[in-house]
Amino acid sequence: MTQATLELNYTSATYKDAYSRINAIVIEGEREAHDNYTQLAQLLPDDTDELIRLSKMEARHKKGFEACGRNLEVEPDLKFAEEFFSKLHQNFQDAAAAGQIATCLVIQGLIIECFAIAAYNIYIPMADPFARKITEGVVKDEYTHLNFGEEWLKANFETSKEEVEAANRQNLPLVWKMLNQVEADAKVLGMEKDAMVEDFMIQYSGALENIGFTTREIMKMSVYGLTAA
Repeated sequence: MTQATLELNYTSATYKDAYSRINAIVIEGEREAHDNYTQLAQLLPDDTDELIRLSKMEARHKKGFEACGRNLEVEPDLKFAEEFFSKLHQNFQDAAAAGQIATCLVIQGLIIECFAIAAYNIYIPMADPFARKITEGVVKDEYTHLNFGEEWLKANFETSKEEVEAANRQNLPLVWKMLNQVEADAKVLGMEKDAMVEDFMIQYSGALENIGFTTREIMKMSVYGLTAA
């Protein structure tokens, strides 16, 4: 990895072009996460303080990634990023409007957090020194966010199990479509799609196991993603 990192030219036009979209994705992802946790705070009054704390962390992450773009003198393509997240965003909004808390937590607390953790884990060894330091701090926080979703769904497992399975069927295939969409740009940044898929499945499967699903159930649920890859 060290050798590969040395071969990356962070100031090249090719790198900056790809970075404009990847950087925008993480900025938009953190912005939407802030908004999602703020909405969840209204749906879960007993957890309002913790959810507001998580939302503020996401806002700090957004500022950190904006600084990464400025450091490389790259303007993030935020219009691209908004479209990139549009389907997950709409599904979250629909679930929130319907009071489907478990679905909201699957989308934000599991899928998006695992997606972020996987991407950041693969990106860190390949990042420029400034972005590496920022991202290392962010990924530690994301595990805290993942833990909230896990713990709530674990505590409400029996009553939310079917809803979690339905949310998985609806939203997991979107992850693979999203990864396919940025595969070329990610590769320019030294991030291989297969490595991100592997890391995501490790994180996501582990979360489902912690919630209470059996290995057999997890394998069945994972198929909804892999058949779309």
